[in-house]
Amino acid sequence: MNEREGFSVAGIPTIVFCLVLALLGGACYVGMAHNDAPWLGLVGILIHAFTLFLIKGFFQVAPNEGQVQQLFGKYAGTVRLEGLRWTNPFYSRRRVSLRVRNFESSKLKVNDSDGNPIEIAAIVVWQVVDTAEAVFCVDDYENFAQIQSESALRQMAQNYPYDAHDADKPALRSHGEVINNHLRDEIQARLDKAGVKVIEARISHLAYAQEIAQAMLQRQQANAIVAARERIVEGAVGMVAMALDKLREQGVVELDEERKAAMVSNLLVVLCGDRSTQPVVNAGTLYGG
Repeated sequence: MNEREGFSVAGIPTIVFCLVLALLGGACYVGMAHNDAPWLGLVGILIHAFTLFLIKGFFQVAPNEGQVQQLFGKYAGTVRLEGLRWTNPFYSRRRVSLRVRNFESSKLKVNDSDGNPIEIAAIVVWQVVDTAEAVFCVDDYENFAQIQSESALRQMAQNYPYDAHDADKPALRSHGEVINNHLRDEIQARLDKAGVKVIEARISHLAYAQEIAQAMLQRQQANAIVAARERIVEGAVGMVAMALDKLREQGVVELDEERKAAMVSNLLVVLCGDRSTQPVVNAGTLYGG
């Protein structure tokens, strides 16, 4: 079922028409009193009854709002023209907001693609674009949008790892734009039947579940320490190689392989150590002590 334009006319001219009818009915009462004509009173009563019936057809449409019309249970159209309108008094009407709305899902506990339990939540921005589908294709489109969004969020989270193990593979924590676009598409696919358009969907909360949060924090700290140590060792080896090259080029001292090894060992200890070193003066020789 798709939305179509409903029947309505401008309300102000119709009000003028109803006032004219009311005055005409009053004139009938006056004529009955002056001419002693009971039938004029009956005509006046009918005119006023008809006027009251017409008044039932007035309604207002606010900006970014639609009025869904039904005639004896059958969909008759949607009026989106704002202002005072008049339509068939037999029509029943239901207001549907077309404004942009948003909600934040509850925090869901799911397993990512690696099987790690995580907590995740999202903010969804949406609006109704087809009032007929929103009213007649689902029972409660607001509740439907929220529940289906949480279902899509759960499905999406199970397709990605929390942390990236491969630079080419998206992860929940590091590839926000890719994840948000996927989430929006997942939600839109579920809400199409409800006449709802998803404008934006973004992750608002992402964390490891409480039972493994401490272990994962230790793993992240270990990864950071290993990465830092790799950088330190890489820099230290480069500095040692540069020092040996400078000593050889400038002829400061001639070192055999054993003395080079000792120098390299001492320099690496100094450069890679996490504590400040204390100088030691060797009063003997490398070979004899």
